[in-house]
Amino acid sequence: MNAQEIIRSIEQEFIKSDLPIIHVGDTIRVGVRIQEGGKERVQPYEGTVIAMRNGGINETITVRRVFQGVGVERVFLLHSPLVANIKIIRRGKARRAKLYYLRDRVGKATRLKQRFDRPL
Repeated sequence: MNAQEIIRSIEQEFIKSDLPIIHVGDTIRVGVRIQEGGKERVQPYEGTVIAMRNGGINETITVRRVFQGVGVERVFLLHSPLVANIKIIRRGKARRAKLYYLRDRVGKATRLKQRFDRPL
């Protein structure tokens, strides 16, 4: 066995199998584990997926939301133990792989058409 096969077999143990199929343009709610003092809680982060990168254990998604008039983007490592759960709220229709153009848009211009041919 070469080094790549060994690495891939070790990574396979940590890949989550319960993740939904996510596409760019979807509005999702990510449950993020947050440690405060000795307690741990799950904080929801809801926004639109504007980018997806890499594959396997290194797969990441960039989620954008507008909070108090300011655009906030957060990158989540999908298979990280800090990501408790992911729920798809609505499917968006996007014709490109990266929706960085949404950064320049304000208000109702940031809306995407809903897509009904994919199940939630």
